[in-house]
Amino acid sequence: MKLREIKEIVAGRPSIDGAGVHLVRVLSRRNVVNFDPFLMLDAFDSTDPNDYVLGFPMHPHRGIETVTYLIEGRIEHQDSMGNKGEIVSGSCQWMTAGRGILHQEMPKAAPRMLGLQLWVNLAADKKMTEPAYRDITPDLVTKVEDETAHVAIVAGEYKGHRGGTRGEYIPVTFLDVTVKPGQTWEYDTKEDENLFVYTMLGSCVFGSADEPAQPKRAVLFTEGDYFRASSENGGRFILVSGKPLREPVAWGGPIVMNTEEELQQAFAELEDGTFIR
Repeated sequence: MKLREIKEIVAGRPSIDGAGVHLVRVLSRRNVVNFDPFLMLDAFDSTDPNDYVLGFPMHPHRGIETVTYLIEGRIEHQDSMGNKGEIVSGSCQWMTAGRGILHQEMPKAAPRMLGLQLWVNLAADKKMTEPAYRDITPDLVTKVEDETAHVAIVAGEYKGHRGGTRGEYIPVTFLDVTVKPGQTWEYDTKEDENLFVYTMLGSCVFGSADEPAQPKRAVLFTEGDYFRASSENGGRFILVSGKPLREPVAWGGPIVMNTEEELQQAFAELEDGTFIR
């Protein structure tokens, strides 16, 4: 058995996106190679509605999947295909942008807005697939609890239990893990997958490290077939893993393709009105 150890810790940068949403951009272009197939991670945690209510008005995506996981709060959304709905506390929206979609996400005032959005890359032969949604409502998020931890399975499998999805194009494991005080949690992993955690609340010691990782960090791990987290006072993190694509990335704002020519074509289609097919 080979234990996964800490390879890299990313703190992220405070940013303003959309129409004026304050967030922390944890993963971005500079992290593409190491975190493949995961592209961008935006985290948000605020008790001030002024930080987020201006939202993300209608904007395009192509070539990726966006995974929006909301621990607390409410976000209304709609798109160019006529879909509309809400992301509520404890739910996840898994959107395949594929060949192109226009959508908007508008957070609503709440006592606390806590969650994250992760971008998952699509392989070259899947980038122009048909857009689709998977709404993972709280009842579809399987919960498993033992003496060491409480695990919510948003995507993938854990101890024989399945979450709300697996990821149709890139199989992804997405777990919301709370390690109980004074406990150690271990998890068997696939050695050929990239695995990272985003430390949400409290503190955990990962692998054989001497000190706990700070909150609000993306922690990337080495290859291995099992993962370990310990916590003295309790800690919560999001664990994400997936097999890297190892393909070229051409990234321009909300669009991620494989070549610069494909990227320029997408922006030309936005200009001439042929982006939505």
